[in-house]
Amino acid sequence: MTKRRCDWCNGNHLYENYHDIVWGVPVFEDNILFESLTLEIFQSGLSWITILKKREGFIKAFDSFDIYKIASYDIKKEKELIANTSIIRNNLKIKATINNAKAIIKIQEEHNSFSKYIWNYVNNDPIINKFKSLNEVPNNTPLAEKICIDLKKKGFKFIGPTIIYSFMQAIGMTNDHLIYCFCHPMQLIKKVNRRPLH
Repeated sequence: MTKRRCDWCNGNHLYENYHDIVWGVPVFEDNILFESLTLEIFQSGLSWITILKKREGFIKAFDSFDIYKIASYDIKKEKELIANTSIIRNNLKIKATINNAKAIIKIQEEHNSFSKYIWNYVNNDPIINKFKSLNEVPNNTPLAEKICIDLKKKGFKFIGPTIIYSFMQAIGMTNDHLIYCFCHPMQLIKKVNRRPLH
């Protein structure tokens, strides 16, 4: 039986894998959260498929998104990254990534982890939306705007409400799988209810 997915990912293997395995699944590890935010920043102005195609290149170039290593990058490393064709070579985004690693470390020192800080905005409980079509899915929300403002105050660079909302979707803070998608919690509940009673 063919799985019914959100319309935006149909027809492309990379998109479908990302949709099925990553998008909307709650993430609590700081390095993975940092990776997700960084990739959303690099995606700005580009298609997401471009990022997916270069994801492994990003992981290798940025030391598996080790926050402490990235925070210690120097000018030599910046030049190395800007010359690296396996990633998006945007100097402002590279500088922002290094800067944001340092900002995350400050949050870790204050809140024990970046995960604890970011998930506190939803009381550790993902927002489950019930959108029926892509037209209903917003580009940003008041909560995304609040998080964006707060992160900027904490020193984050190259972020905006749209980037933050995409980040929230990616890490599962908000579940925007369409209501008919097999990844939507309602569909998972239906599957459980259909199981035989033996």
